[in-house]
Amino acid sequence: APGEEPTMFPEGVGIRLPAGHELVWQLHYTPTGKEELDCSEFAVKFCKSPPEHVARQDAALSFSFRIPPNSSRHKVVATRTINANSELLAVMPHMHVRGKEFKYLAKFPDGGERTLLSVPFYDFNWQHEYRFTKPVYLPKGTVIECTAYFDNSAENPANPEPSKWVTWGDQTWEEMMIGFYTLIPARK
Repeated sequence: APGEEPTMFPEGVGIRLPAGHELVWQLHYTPTGKEELDCSEFAVKFCKSPPEHVARQDAALSFSFRIPPNSSRHKVVATRTINANSELLAVMPHMHVRGKEFKYLAKFPDGGERTLLSVPFYDFNWQHEYRFTKPVYLPKGTVIECTAYFDNSAENPANPEPSKWVTWGDQTWEEMMIGFYTLIPARK
């Protein structure tokens, strides 16, 4: 994503990459009508020994939204239930140019809630993985709820077509609503 730094895991944490496994790197380009230079880089750092904790990356996302024309605050919600006691290491919201706000909320099985991240002024050009200083414990059954707001109005200077309905798509003039997250099995 634009502006993203490399994903680095804490000591003793890694992702399993089986022998012979294929890696797919997906980049979305928008035609500009002229030749452009791409400076994207991809690297993999291997652990010297098997990691103590295997990380898993997942997402709460919605493919089915439709953002109405001239809507300045269209809400989309996606959820994902955690199926084992886990520790949350990082989150990364992803939307395109109509993205306005993004919030992660943990809804615990006991009825409690915790805001994990609130991005009140989302900017497509500055996407970032937010790494927690201390992992957040998520008991089995916790629901990660991601709420996004989109601005499809003429007041959004990045909006290419305020008069159009907007749906999911890979191109920047379309939209995405993805709440990526990284977790490991709980050490407790």
